Amino acid sequence: MTTENPQAFLNFVREVIDGGFSLPELDEIGSTFNRMLLKKNQYLVVQNAVCPYFCFVESGILQHAVLLDEEKTTYLALRNTATASLDSFLNAKPSRKSIRAIADCVLWVVGIHDFHSLIANNKTFHRFYHNLIERQICLIDDYRIDLLTMTPEERYHKLLANDPTLLQQVPLHYLASFLGISNRHMSRIRKNVK
Repeated sequence: MTTENPQAFLNFVREVIDGGFSLPELDEIGSTFNRMLLKKNQYLVVQNAVCPYFCFVESGILQHAVLLDEEKTTYLALRNTATASLDSFLNAKPSRKSIRAIADCVLWVVGIHDFHSLIANNKTFHRFYHNLIERQICLIDDYRIDLLTMTPEERYHKLLANDPTLLQQVPLHYLASFLGISNRHMSRIRKNVK
């Protein structure tokens, strides 16, 4: 059961900062973010709308997807991650993707005005955001290289090794799309793993 207390979020901030934070600044971060409940299939942002929030996922799963000739999953924001349609959020421009709950979610969100205020006036939040963006850039770089250098089977095995609980949490067709694998190929890979 989740409370109105942002403790999980503040623990995440501490972990990303890796020491050297101010307790009053940490308290300010906790009081600036607001709790939001997002039910399964509700949207944080729809494609072509402006993303209103930067958020932390306390529980649930958010699917980032683009709609081309079919829906393509570009990212899965799991428990204890921060996410947004960042270019849309920061620049108040239409989002190139939708972000939808594929499970009921508890989020901690902040709007752009409070976000900018924290960045400018709260050294702890500024450091958190800097470290978070560095971490995300490294993950994106690894993902892109994996798509170019690994077979679908290797990408699936890497996913299993890094986060084996994903198979119980995320419907298979979202995982297949995220890994750049057809549903049919994903089924064959899974059959061969068993």
